[in-house]
Amino acid sequence: MAQPRRLVLASTSRYRKELLGRLGLPFEVAAPEADETPLPGESPADLALRLAVLKARSVRTANALIIGADQAAALEGRLLGKPGSHDAAVRQLRELSGKAADFQTAVALVDTETKSLETRVVSCRVTFRSLDERRIEAYLRREQPYDCTGSAKAEGLGIALIARIDTEDPTSLIGLPLIALTELLEHAGMQVL
Repeated sequence: MAQPRRLVLASTSRYRKELLGRLGLPFEVAAPEADETPLPGESPADLALRLAVLKARSVRTANALIIGADQAAALEGRLLGKPGSHDAAVRQLRELSGKAADFQTAVALVDTETKSLETRVVSCRVTFRSLDERRIEAYLRREQPYDCTGSAKAEGLGIALIARIDTEDPTSLIGLPLIALTELLEHAGMQVL
C-alpha cells in the first residue's frame, strides 16, 4: 500500500502557517532557501511567482506536495517591501495614504513524486484611507507590522487603515491564497474536504 504524500509548507511565515492551518490538513513546515532580491525590471507578479517557485523547489523531501508562496506589492509602479523598522513603516504608510497599491501573491505546488509544478498568481488591489500622523503612529505602536509588505496587517488592526480591498481571494492579501491553493491541491489528488 502506497504511503500518503506529505504536505510541506516551504515558509517560516507565521501568517502563512496560520492560513494553511485553516484547511485542517496535517502539514509540516520547512525553511526555504531563496534569494529574495528582485531582478532588474521584474514586475511584482513575476517576482512573487519566481520566489514562490524557488521556495517550493528548495525543499528536498520525498513523497510530498510542497507549497511555496510569496507576495510583492507596488505603489504607482514602484515595488514596496517589508519596512523592517518603525521609521520605514511611517514613510511607507505616508506614501500609501489615500492611494491604491497592487499586491500580487503567488503560490506554487511541487509534487516531488511526479516532478510536476503548478502555480497561480492572485491580484489584490488595496485602497488606503487618508492617514494622518496620529493614526499612523497609533497603529504602528499597537501592531508593529515591520515584517509585512506595505506595513498594513489586514488580518489585524491594519484593516482600519484600508478603505477597500478588491480581489478574488481575500486570503491572498495575508500571503497565501487559499482558494487557489485548494484548487492546486485537489488537482494534485489531495482532497481538502
